Amino acid sequence: MLVAAAVCPAPPLLVPEVAAGAAAELGAARTACSDALAVLAASRPDLLVVVGASAEGGAYDQGTPGSFAGYGVDLTVTLGPDLGEPPSEHATGGTLPASLAVAGWLLGQARWAAAPVAGVAVAADLAPSGCGLLGADLGGSAERVAMLVLGDGSACRTLKAPGYLDERAAGFDEAAARALGAADVAALAALDPGLAAELQAAGRAPWQVLAGAAEGAGLTGRLLYEDAPYGVGYFVAAWS
Repeated sequence: MLVAAAVCPAPPLLVPEVAAGAAAELGAARTACSDALAVLAASRPDLLVVVGASAEGGAYDQGTPGSFAGYGVDLTVTLGPDLGEPPSEHATGGTLPASLAVAGWLLGQARWAAAPVAGVAVAADLAPSGCGLLGADLGGSAERVAMLVLGDGSACRTLKAPGYLDERAAGFDEAAARALGAADVAALAALDPGLAAELQAAGRAPWQVLAGAAEGAGLTGRLLYEDAPYGVGYFVAAWS
């Protein structure tokens, strides 16, 4: 069952080499992510499941490589320590999608060695019911499961935001932040996928996978970081 979860934002700008001169602007977010990962390690998990959004779903083994070359940076990461093993039959193969590459960087910074790692990319348009079922399956994949969930809030908080300004964005992000900080499974499951898509909130599907995994687990939450740099809602939360 699920024993702990960490929710982190997924922008490649979280990686200092990608952010370059603007790296300091997300320093507090990186610190909060590190604190959330420490909660996962302290939970003594048998398995860490990393969940992020992508255009299409897929499964990724520990050690799968990811790259930030598409952002002009010669930097590669792996999803947890590279074990040098051939891909399993269920693995999607190839390289990590951007959200899981960010997770790989976070795990590398944390020197993760607390448990084996498995990655799951969730299709951004997966319905809430499908997210819940996937989460329930992942939550039952080991006796003690921890989850690292990557996802952003709305991208419409300011005029210069990627999605321009949408007056509904602040309310959506406030609701998401409350749910993540309180480990409110029902509130996360109730997030409107249509509104999330209009607001370019890529975290909706991964958060609802987390909600499915946490159903009945009785976890409590803490919101460690909340801000909207670049007009995008970023949250860090720890559940245990």
